[in-house]
Amino acid sequence: MPAEASPAAESVFPQLEALLPHVQKPIQYVGGELNSTVKEWASCDVRWALMYPDAYEVGLPNQGVMILYEVLNEQQGVLAERTYSVWPDLEELMREHSVPQFTVDSHRPVGAFDVFGLSFSTELGYTNMLTALDLAGIPLEAKDRGIDDPIVLAGGHAAFNPEPIADFIDCAVIGDGEQAVLEVTAIIRAWKAEGRPGGREELLLRLSKTGGVYVPAFYDVEYLPDGRIARVVPNRSGVPWRVSKHTVMDLDEWPYPKQPLVPLAETVHERMSVEIFRGCTRGCRFCQAGMITRPVRERSITGIGEMVDKGLKATGFEEVGLLSLSSADHTEIADVAKGLADRYEEDKIGLSLPSTRVDAFNIDLANELTRNGRRSGLTFAPEGGSERIRKVINKMVSEDDLIRTVATAYGNGWRQVKLYFMCGLPTETDDDVLQIADMATRVIAKGREVSGSGDIRCTVSIGGFVPKPHTPFQWAPQLSAEETDARLQKLRDKIRGDKKYGRSIGFRYHDGKPGIVEGLLSRGDRRLGAVIRAVYDDGGRFDGWREHFSYDRWMACADKALEPTGVDVDWYTTRERGYEEVLPWDHLDSGLDKEWLWEDWQDALDETEVDDCRWTPCFDCGVCPQFDTWPQTGPTGKKLLPLTVKKSD
Repeated sequence: MPAEASPAAESVFPQLEALLPHVQKPIQYVGGELNSTVKEWASCDVRWALMYPDAYEVGLPNQGVMILYEVLNEQQGVLAERTYSVWPDLEELMREHSVPQFTVDSHRPVGAFDVFGLSFSTELGYTNMLTALDLAGIPLEAKDRGIDDPIVLAGGHAAFNPEPIADFIDCAVIGDGEQAVLEVTAIIRAWKAEGRPGGREELLLRLSKTGGVYVPAFYDVEYLPDGRIARVVPNRSGVPWRVSKHTVMDLDEWPYPKQPLVPLAETVHERMSVEIFRGCTRGCRFCQAGMITRPVRERSITGIGEMVDKGLKATGFEEVGLLSLSSADHTEIADVAKGLADRYEEDKIGLSLPSTRVDAFNIDLANELTRNGRRSGLTFAPEGGSERIRKVINKMVSEDDLIRTVATAYGNGWRQVKLYFMCGLPTETDDDVLQIADMATRVIAKGREVSGSGDIRCTVSIGGFVPKPHTPFQWAPQLSAEETDARLQKLRDKIRGDKKYGRSIGFRYHDGKPGIVEGLLSRGDRRLGAVIRAVYDDGGRFDGWREHFSYDRWMACADKALEPTGVDVDWYTTRERGYEEVLPWDHLDSGLDKEWLWEDWQDALDETEVDDCRWTPCFDCGVCPQFDTWPQTGPTGKKLLPLTVKKSD
């Protein structure tokens, strides 16, 4: 039977409420959102606190947390509540008045839950995790926690290399979370029902022995004299040498979220979102998300229609986002877009795709997406400025393809196009980046020509390339912050110096410094735990926010913390790795064959492109045999449900 409600689990809202008049945006801390769930504490025997370690406005729309929140709360005897990072103004007051980290659903202390699950989409959220742990009264380091402390579990894309935070987490789950959280829940429930035998270590051992939960404490890392890893070896019997990722094979069986959360405060996305497929086989060599989410699994057209119908009824949103890594690649995207536009024409429900591949764009699709909503700018991501560098990164889009596409868009009434690129890609030269300016001027010239108007805009947005684990570029050197900034300054000067087109080209870029910190954490190992802790102790918070990020703090802390190890920031970032090197994440199995990744890295250096394996023979990346599957694509031959056009009364 579930235990009685513990005094430690009582709401802290009475204490919190007195603090809210003294902070910015207090509404983000009060909870009570439409479709949120509050369960009786005493009626449940397994309790999760779920966190996206960023501010409410960024964290609430996160699909991953929203899905797990609903999956868990559907289970009898299980409750899940949400918590987000508090801004520094509230953090200071909470410390002053001894108010712990709380959930927004019922304002219970995070430290009272069985599991504290964090979803990391970026490594720059690590210091926010430490803030939450400290405010919750949970020891920062896993080795100091007792039987009554929550199990701290990391997930999300950044958890595919959890080594930099190995000191602070009890375990990590890589891959899809829907089934994984239910398996973890069942193990915790059984352990608690038996009277918690063997304490915390026994519970972690049971989780580890499943083969799908990584417990860093059960693995020892040995280093070579030059600083590289010699090997990672289990230190307990029954612990697997490699930990496998979780993969949900049939998305139609997991139509979540069924009742999306509707925020009280303004958030970064004010829309209802449906994930239309998971995985990508385009093979862009820089893209960790595309690599680690293989194989491709499409949600059926009928499944999409039902999710949209239920979600709109449950939320009242006026826009539907069709999400995936490359949404226009869904084999029935045209029928999906037309079916939804037809159905919701009277209600003026708008549709959106996160961004559109140049070679997947067509005007029919674009018109369907904008039929019921506003016609905003179009976003395309060529990623590389020159034809050569696009071959290196396997982004098979020619400049002529782009010009044809934007000509179609401008000729059909669009006036604004945004182009996204990266700087610092492997083998990149100044000339590769300067060709971005040439591409932008061609876009403006073609836009003026086909539209007959001078009122044409093109915004060039540039991010710094960060090599990621489980990609062909995991061995690549990263461009230094100084070189990145110098290269971007040359591009800026070229655009600004163009008297004919420069005024029509917007230029947005991030300097190279945050990318170096992200790169340090992305490919780091356990030795970086001391760096993260030092940055946190020095006041590091919200490192993903420009106004809070301090490069100098990170570099100073890294220099001091890494000094005894014999390695430094450059060793982790700008150094190229060799094939024989043991990488910090090699014992975590993303399904991709390391030899295949290396061969693809060599193809990149040879500027050799590789086709999408959905439409060509298999390239033996290793994923499909492991999951006994193949890329799941349509067409299904079915039509969007409901079949009738919805008319207003």
